[in-house]
Amino acid sequence: MKNQTEQWTSRLGFILAAAGSAIGLGAIWKFPYMVGTSGGGAFFCLFLIFTLVIGLPLLLGEFVIGRSTQKEAISAYRAIAPGTLWHWIGRLGVVTCFLLLSFYSVVGGWILTYLLRGVTGQLMGASYEQLFGEVISAPFGSVAAQFVFMLITAWVVARGVQSGIESANKYMMPALFILFLVLMFRSLTLPGAMEGVSFFLRPDFSKLSAESILYALGQSFFSLSVGVSVMVTYSSYLAKNESLVRSAGSIVGLNLFVSLFAGLAIFPAVFSLGMEPTAGPGLLFIVLPSVFEKITFGGFFLLIFLALFLFATLTSAFSMLEIIVASLTKGNEAKRKRLSWIIGLLIFIVGAPSALSFGVWSDIKLFDKSIFDAFDFLVSNILMPLGALLIAIFVPLKMKREVLIEELRADHSPLSKRLFVIWLLLLKYVSPLAIVLVFMQMLGIW
Repeated sequence: MKNQTEQWTSRLGFILAAAGSAIGLGAIWKFPYMVGTSGGGAFFCLFLIFTLVIGLPLLLGEFVIGRSTQKEAISAYRAIAPGTLWHWIGRLGVVTCFLLLSFYSVVGGWILTYLLRGVTGQLMGASYEQLFGEVISAPFGSVAAQFVFMLITAWVVARGVQSGIESANKYMMPALFILFLVLMFRSLTLPGAMEGVSFFLRPDFSKLSAESILYALGQSFFSLSVGVSVMVTYSSYLAKNESLVRSAGSIVGLNLFVSLFAGLAIFPAVFSLGMEPTAGPGLLFIVLPSVFEKITFGGFFLLIFLALFLFATLTSAFSMLEIIVASLTKGNEAKRKRLSWIIGLLIFIVGAPSALSFGVWSDIKLFDKSIFDAFDFLVSNILMPLGALLIAIFVPLKMKREVLIEELRADHSPLSKRLFVIWLLLLKYVSPLAIVLVFMQMLGIW
């Protein structure tokens, strides 16, 4: 098994790509409606704490696995614990990313459809609830849009780490932040916008339930793409003299900023126009178009939002496909292009039933769920928490302490012994306990 032959050209390239992986549907779609339905500012406050205490240690854990071995996920676990079954953590990550991208690409297709309708002037003025139903239930339209989304994803990953993923993220991520700032400024200048700001940023802990606390905990590590070994593969492309601590801090900071921007772009507009923040998953596709329709130049700002949402969705899709491709190429870049297209096609085929599960196949149920919802439940409620738990156990148990110290001090930065011990304790004890609690809650055990 070869070490990785490709590397990020810079730490910035790595940070943007890793942040792009983390900042996707979780940050821009799931986070706002979770805030809206789970206590507003109190939820955001807990999410912030949990991200720093739970998510960041897990992220660093994946980083040290990948960078210390310079191998993709499966080979990395095998190199650290040869002759054991621990490499199945990497295999679990590959399977999880395959299944996740199969239905994630369906939502990506919906965004493409909305964006196309917006560009052609067919979006504003529609009945948005009816429109959303039409978009997700149209057999040809939903499958075709999913195919185009996977076509874009496979094309970028086929071009490689530097020319494909890093290059795309260097344009997409700054564009995402600029578009967010424009949208946030417009939202904050609406009359009555401060009511939405207060809802989002002023914590009222009386609104929290045990369920919403656990949702905040789950969101904290889902939003950083930890648990599926994506960050193991991404960090394997990072040069040895780059700081993992600074990189992890930058990625967590960018993710928190995007979550903050999402809240400040959405809730002021929702409150200004008398909408309900508790709209759930329909917040993006039904409520927000209604909001933009009532704003001056609303059509333009809706296009901006859809564009940044597409960028964020694509950058996450790149990372999911990359871990699968990297696990099969094992450092042999000659195989990359062919495998990227083959795997992309397979993911599209597996995901097509999810695209049809809101229309012609809506009567087909798996464990009383639609095909799309069954895949979502399997990935989000079982495979991702399981992967995160195994990684939290693996790093303190199987990695040598001197290797961990060497990786975290690779750039000779002063990492105090106390901070190192705190990180290891959080990863060894706090993270597993927190993940087990989330796991139990999601499965309805507690």
